[in-house]
Amino acid sequence: MPPSTVAALQQLGADLAVARLRRKESLKTWAKRIGVSVPTLLRLEAGEPGVSLGVLATALWLVGRDGALATLATPREDRGALELDVREAETLGRERVRATTNAKLARAAKQRVPPP
Repeated sequence: MPPSTVAALQQLGADLAVARLRRKESLKTWAKRIGVSVPTLLRLEAGEPGVSLGVLATALWLVGRDGALATLATPREDRGALELDVREAETLGRERVRATTNAKLARAAKQRVPPP
C-alpha cells in the first residue's frame, strides 16, 4: 500500500477518534454502536488497513459523513481513466488526420494520371 494511502487511513482513523471523544463516547459504547469489538475499534482509530470497509462506513455514519462515500470513486474524478480517454482521443485524432491526408493524396494522384 502506498505510504500516502497509509497516512490518509491513519488521519481518517485519528479524526474518527476525535469525533468519538468530542461526543464523549467511550470506546466500549462506540464499538457497540458500530457493532465491533473494542480492539477492532482501536484498529480503526489507528488507521489499520485491515479493518473492513463496512466498519469504516458505519463509523462514518455515526459522525454523519457516510454520504461522502458515494463520491469517493465517482467516474468524473477518475484521473487515470480520464488520462486514458484523452490519450485514446489523441491517437484517434492522429489516425483520422493520417487517413484524411492519405485519401486526399490518393484523389490527387488519380486526377494526375492521364487516361489511357
